Amino acid sequence: MKYTNSIYQAHRRPTRGVKVGDLTIGGNHPILVQSMTTTPTTDTDATVAQIVSLVKVGCPLVRVTVPHQADADNLKNIRRVMREKNIDVPLVADIHFLPKLALQSCDYVHKVRVNPGNFADRKRFEVREYSDKEYALEIARVAEEFSPIVRRAKENGVAIRIGTNHGSLSDRIMNRYGDTPQGMVESALEFIRMCRDENFHQIVISMKASNPLIMIQAYRMLVAQMNVQQYDYPLHLGVTEAGDGQDGRVKSSIGISTLLFDGIGDTIRVSLTEDPEREIPVAQKIASLFSKQPLDDLKNDQIWQAFGEQPSYDPFLYRRRDAFALSHGAIEVGGNSLIKVRTPGRTESNFEPPIELVSRPSGSAISVDDSTVFCVERVVAGKPKSGDADAYSVLASDSWVAPHYIEKLISQVGQKPLWIRVEKPQHIPSMIAMIKALLPMQVGIEISHAQIIALGRAVANACKQHDIQAPIHLHVQTSMQESVEDIYLRASCELGALLCDGIGDSIEVGHAHALTSHQVAFGVLQATRLRMSRTDYISCPSCGRTLFDLQETTARIREKTNHLKGVKIAIMGCIVNGPGEMADADFGYVGSGPGKINLFVGKECVKKNIDQVDADQELIDLIKAHGRWCEPART
Repeated sequence: MKYTNSIYQAHRRPTRGVKVGDLTIGGNHPILVQSMTTTPTTDTDATVAQIVSLVKVGCPLVRVTVPHQADADNLKNIRRVMREKNIDVPLVADIHFLPKLALQSCDYVHKVRVNPGNFADRKRFEVREYSDKEYALEIARVAEEFSPIVRRAKENGVAIRIGTNHGSLSDRIMNRYGDTPQGMVESALEFIRMCRDENFHQIVISMKASNPLIMIQAYRMLVAQMNVQQYDYPLHLGVTEAGDGQDGRVKSSIGISTLLFDGIGDTIRVSLTEDPEREIPVAQKIASLFSKQPLDDLKNDQIWQAFGEQPSYDPFLYRRRDAFALSHGAIEVGGNSLIKVRTPGRTESNFEPPIELVSRPSGSAISVDDSTVFCVERVVAGKPKSGDADAYSVLASDSWVAPHYIEKLISQVGQKPLWIRVEKPQHIPSMIAMIKALLPMQVGIEISHAQIIALGRAVANACKQHDIQAPIHLHVQTSMQESVEDIYLRASCELGALLCDGIGDSIEVGHAHALTSHQVAFGVLQATRLRMSRTDYISCPSCGRTLFDLQETTARIREKTNHLKGVKIAIMGCIVNGPGEMADADFGYVGSGPGKINLFVGKECVKKNIDQVDADQELIDLIKAHGRWCEPART
């Protein structure tokens, strides 16, 4: 199934334009960023004040939560005060469970978001078999509730977002498709068909998950299915419950950027457990990565056609590319080993996690005809010894393929690994020839560029065509002009896209400061769930439904548990996306009422209505009871 026009170029998928107030999502319009208020929607002044703050930082579209009748009733007051203050930003109403609130909201907002997984339903987590007849009756029941909303939206010129969430699929979907990207897609398609039955097409679709891998697979699968059906609806992108700080930014960038490079996505929201105003600059930077032209030496479409347009990876199911292992002393790269991190130029032992592989900018040289063509020790295991590298790197070139040059490489490198460096697509034929001439030496491939997504996919395709299973090292080049946050976002985009495609056995972020390089690389591996080096937090961005101070609570729990390597903890303000998203977490801390907390192990609620003052310790006790606790190291 085709999900993108090109795996090498960010050719944006053609969509219809959907009007939301004076804005248009999709069509030829720029990628639109948006956010959501965290205030109670019943508090007119606080909600309008936050909308004003969002507008000031460049947010053109704002969503408010509508969990109760009082919130729906207050929408008219919010709109009135906005008019009085000359604030004309379009509003979106976020609805869960109650169709009547969605129907009423159509009279006051410009777009309504409904969640197919809990629309007109309370999840019971029942395990049962649905016959085809029972399944059809369930859909008919939901359509009876949804169709009046579609008709009201059509009358009022209101758009609808069909917002599928991995964490809250319906029991009907769960029992037939499981908690899978396929289930997410079918959940959305059911509601798309209901809209089409009413000849309503002002719809936007989203496929959100807290795991970027699942999110990417779901959107790709949806687009492939929509292409078959010739549906051209625009898409809203986001990684839900991404968390806070750099972790939240990295997760969001990986999920959103990978899809934008595929040409998928028309509007984005970065969901951070921070003040909503802080989401907009991050979203703008991610969008800007795809508003610039590719580098000149990567633009020629004819170059890419040489390596094939069909991906060497399965875009709908993660599987790491097969590769043999290279030994760097005691460190193994490729094979079945964990994805390794190379850190440039430093060998201190106090980095956390510890440094495994080091690149040095000087050292042993390999020469051809007494003329030095390579003078970089790219990889060293442990602390390097001057003039005695544990591995070498050489730029792919036609000159190396000559027999006497190959013999010189073999004699100087010996049994140590040799990484063949590819910096542009024109190097790939030389790379293939060199690998074939050098095998069975320990040979790997190093992809090194400021933009490596297309290059990495081309190398992987070429390797598959020639049955080459050399491990691949991904090296993102950076510049001193980039801020640390910009480096986090771009490296997350470049490395994350390839890692999610199953491409890459070791990674490196080129940066003058080794600690920054180290932290960014391990942050990307953590966010892709391919290598867990610390505690992972799934926390929602807060909204008017949140039943406690989410930012303060997340910070407090992080302080007490951030030494639990590999443990995933979900911190949710309410139950809307709770149990399903916590299928991806080990333990969950969820607001159940004012000052009350429910604790989960996976999907199962094991303790209910605990006083919040006791909940932190109860969570720690729960982690201990399941054998996942260790005492923090003494400093």
